Amino acid sequence: MTERPADDGTAPDRRIGARAERLDRERTAAERLQLSRETSKRLALICGLYVLGFLAIYALVARTSGSAAFHLLPAVIVAAFVFEAMDSAAGMGFGTALAPLLFVLGYDPLQVVPILLLSEMATGLVAGLVHHEFGNVHFELDPANEATKLVGLFATTGALAVSASIVFVYAAVELDSSLIKLYVGSVVILMGAIGLVRARIGTGATYRPKLLIAFALFAGVNKGIGGGGYGPVITLGQLFSGVYEKSATAITTLSEGIVSLVGVLAFFLLTIHGVVIDPLLLPSIFTGGFLAAVVAPLLVRVVPNAVWRYVIPGYALLIGAAAIGLGLDV
Repeated sequence: MTERPADDGTAPDRRIGARAERLDRERTAAERLQLSRETSKRLALICGLYVLGFLAIYALVARTSGSAAFHLLPAVIVAAFVFEAMDSAAGMGFGTALAPLLFVLGYDPLQVVPILLLSEMATGLVAGLVHHEFGNVHFELDPANEATKLVGLFATTGALAVSASIVFVYAAVELDSSLIKLYVGSVVILMGAIGLVRARIGTGATYRPKLLIAFALFAGVNKGIGGGGYGPVITLGQLFSGVYEKSATAITTLSEGIVSLVGVLAFFLLTIHGVVIDPLLLPSIFTGGFLAAVVAPLLVRVVPNAVWRYVIPGYALLIGAAAIGLGLDV
C-alpha cells in the first residue's frame, strides 16, 4: 500500500488523519501502547494540573458550601468516567447518558447541567490535547493545518448554536419538544445506520472540506432548535467527509470543549443575577471525567481503527434511540 503524505495541511485535498492512519497501519497494538519519555513527561504534567484543579474545586466548594459539604460520590465518579470515556472515544454521548442518570438519582438541574458543562469544558480541552499527544490527530497553529481549521469551524458554529438554544429556551418560543427530540433522534439514527453501512461496504477516502461546512451548519441548526444533535452529527459528518475515524473523534472532543465555554459563561452570568448553582457534584464528576479524558485517547490510539469504524456509528444509533425512547437531548 502506498503511504499517504504527511497531514501537514499544505494541500487542500489532503485527508485529515493521515498520520494517525500511518501509526495504526505501521505499528502493532502493543507498540502503540508504548509511550515515549517526552509523552510520559507531558502526561505527568497533566496529572499535576489535575491535582491543582482538584484543590481549586475543594477551595470553591469549601468557600460556597463549607468544607463539610465536600464529598466524593463513588457511583458518580464511575458513571462520569464511563460516559466521558465513551464521549472522548466516540465523540458523543456524555450529557445524554449522565444527565438523566443524575436526575433519576434525585439531583436537580442546577446541580447537574452547569457542572456537566464545566466538566465537559475541562475534559474536552484535555482530551483534545491528549489525542494530539498520542497521535490520533495532528494540530498545528502557525500556520493552521486542516485539523485546526476544522476545530475552529466546529467551535464557531457550536458557540452560535448554544447561543441560539439559549434564545429559544428563554425567549418563550413555543416549540413541541417531543417532535424536536423525535427529529433530532431520527437524524442521529439515520446517520448512524448510514455509517454502519459505510463501514461494511467501504468507501473512498477523499477529503471533502465543503461537505464539512454543510455538516457544521446542519449540526448547529439541530443544536439551536432542540439543544442536541451536535456531537453525533459533526462526528459522523466528518466520517462521511473523508476524515479518519480516530481524528474525527479527537476534533469533535476538542471542539465541544471550546463550545462548552459558552455555556459556562452563560451560567456565570446567571449567578451574577442571583441564580444559585450547587457544586455538590463537581468533585466527583471532575474526578471521573478528567481521568477518562486521559484514558480514552490512549484507548483510541491502541485499538485498531477498524473497530472504531463500527463503534462510532453503532454508538450513534444507541444515542439516537435513547433520544427518541427516553426523550433526551443528544
